[in-house]
Parts: sequence; structure tokens; C-alpha cells
Amino acid sequence: MRLLDATTLKLENFEHGSVPKYAVLSHRWTAQEVSMQELTTESGKQKQRFAKIRKCCEVARGDGLTHVWIDTCCIDKISSVELSEAINSMFRWYANAEVCYAYEGDSCWFD
Repeated sequence: MRLLDATTLKLENFEHGSVPKYAVLSHRWTAQEVSMQELTTESGKQKQRFAKIRKCCEVARGDGLTHVWIDTCCIDKISSVELSEAINSMFRWYANAEVCYAYEGDSCWFD
């Protein structure tokens, strides 16, 4: 499982059994989502939805969590094998999360 470190905003891989407590973000996709490949690039950080990732990590840290899972940037959608595995694992990833944050757009849901 790949998780985003809520402090460094870097992706980390975890083997089954060694996954730390994490938050998951439920959200509606838009054209401005930040992909796994764009996460560490300047162009990715300039995308409108990068703020959503930053704020989710900030809220998770405030809740005492060190990692988050966000489908748009934690899944390598270029890899059809990984995408298929992720689709089959998604229920378990949501179920095992400590908390699920819901993002409904540009409302003030984090405030």
C-alpha cells in the first residue's frame, strides 16, 4: 500500500502488516487533480487541487495521524495492473482507515 506522508508530502510504500494508522480522503475528481507522477513536480504543486492535498495532510496531522491515502495521487494510474489491484482493494483501504474526510468541492469543509 502506498501512503502519503502527511508532513513531507512524499509517497511511502508499506507491506501488509506494517501499515501505519492513516486517514483517507473521499472526494469528487476534477480535471485539476494531482497524479502520482505530478505530486513532487512544480507543475503538480501549481495545480488547483494541490491545496486539497496539503489541507488534508494538515487536518490528518491535527488528528494525530502521520499518513493519508488519496486515490488520485497514491495510485499509479498509468500501470493497468496497479490500477486493477487498487480498484479491488479500495473497499479494504477505506474500511481500515482511522478516519475518512469528505471533500465536496471548494466549500470550507476543513475549517
